Amino acid sequence: MKIKTSITISEELIKSIEELFGKQKNKSELIEKAVKDYIERQVKIERDLKDLDILNKKADKLNKEAEDVLSYQVDL
Repeated sequence: MKIKTSITISEELIKSIEELFGKQKNKSELIEKAVKDYIERQVKIERDLKDLDILNKKADKLNKEAEDVLSYQVDL
């Protein structure tokens, strides 16, 4: 479902949109896609930061496990 709303955008941005996509392109669709893409990137960034935090908290244990596994390797 679409909801009609009003936003204020700088004249320069509107001119850039029109130069890149033409005046016939539906600006609402373009802006909706841009905002959707931005939100998806932000969600991914947040998820990646949470994953990084988990890895950092467990880094010492993971490094010790890796060292233990590597100690079983035979020199060739």
